[in-house]
Amino acid sequence: MSRFRLSSLLLLVCLLGTTLRVQAQQATPTYYEESVSATNPLRTEQVRELDSYIQTLKQDKARLESLFHPDYASPSAYTASTRRLRQAFERSIGYPPPGKPTAEAPLFQKIGEDGIGVYYRVKISVLPGVNCLGIYIVPKGLKRRAPLVISMHGGGGSPEIALFHGGSNYHDMVRGGVKRGYVVFAPTHLFSAEGYPRDIRNRIDDRMRMVGTSLTAVEIAKISRSLDVLLKRPEVDPKRVAMVGLSYGGYYTLVTTALEPRIKAAVSSCYFGVQEGRYAQDELGIPSDFRFPDRFTLFTDRELVAMICPRALEIQAGRFDNASHRETGKVLAPLSAEFYHHLSQNDNFRFVVFEGGHDFWDATAWEFLSKHL
Repeated sequence: MSRFRLSSLLLLVCLLGTTLRVQAQQATPTYYEESVSATNPLRTEQVRELDSYIQTLKQDKARLESLFHPDYASPSAYTASTRRLRQAFERSIGYPPPGKPTAEAPLFQKIGEDGIGVYYRVKISVLPGVNCLGIYIVPKGLKRRAPLVISMHGGGGSPEIALFHGGSNYHDMVRGGVKRGYVVFAPTHLFSAEGYPRDIRNRIDDRMRMVGTSLTAVEIAKISRSLDVLLKRPEVDPKRVAMVGLSYGGYYTLVTTALEPRIKAAVSSCYFGVQEGRYAQDELGIPSDFRFPDRFTLFTDRELVAMICPRALEIQAGRFDNASHRETGKVLAPLSAEFYHHLSQNDNFRFVVFEGGHDFWDATAWEFLSKHL
């Protein structure tokens, strides 16, 4: 091969290599790069911004004020002024839950009697396939229609625990009404069940939220729709209804009375302000079924009292109970009493710190109810 032809071939190879390198550079351009960790402060700032936003919403009263303008012209005017707040609360918890009671007749099965009353096991349809179960007690020798007292057990409890063998820390929360001539209904709420996980309550509540309601809404409906049946009973005076409850039952006494106007008087023991106190320490430290939307912006325990007012309400706290079950309540109680004060209904609200622990305090409860029933 001549030198000319060899040089030409080498030149062609060089030109081809240059062309390929240019094409390769065009196919895979050089990208801008930086260290991922260098942007960590941006993500930290995002968390700070969202935390600040949450804190701002917690302090903002504008939404509450847009829903609730108390009208103190009269008790009826005040009650009307709570309507929008009550409706917002219903939307928050998904109340009333979808569905109607079935046509199945209520069951009142006599299970026993003693010197003060006759005891019945009750089953009342409240939703399709869902019943309210409980114990119903009619005082012995009842001559005329009597007030009805709903007696609500606490967390981990049951009507049987609250009633039999001394009633434990419930004391006379169930039988006390019977002894005073009141008809008593002690319903059952879900806290545990044999064969199911220990957190079955939370699991059921989480699933209910995914179908548009909540366990709180269903358990309020159990009481309210039971009243539709019980207030037609010949031994019950439908205009004289009260509710009492301890601990979790104290919570249900507040939320049920807030939404059920037929309940005219209530006693909530060892609950008031508990979740607000826990929330201040740990925002996610409250039970999951209390975490409904706006629980701490629109529907604190003070607002629940606002929806109950001017009906009679006693709140109890034990001096020797855990501080979380008393101290925040002591702060909220005077603020809650303002609703009654503006209506000149001071006697209809009281906050009692009694000489006991996590107990239902019979002495003041029954005196208060006898006055208001």
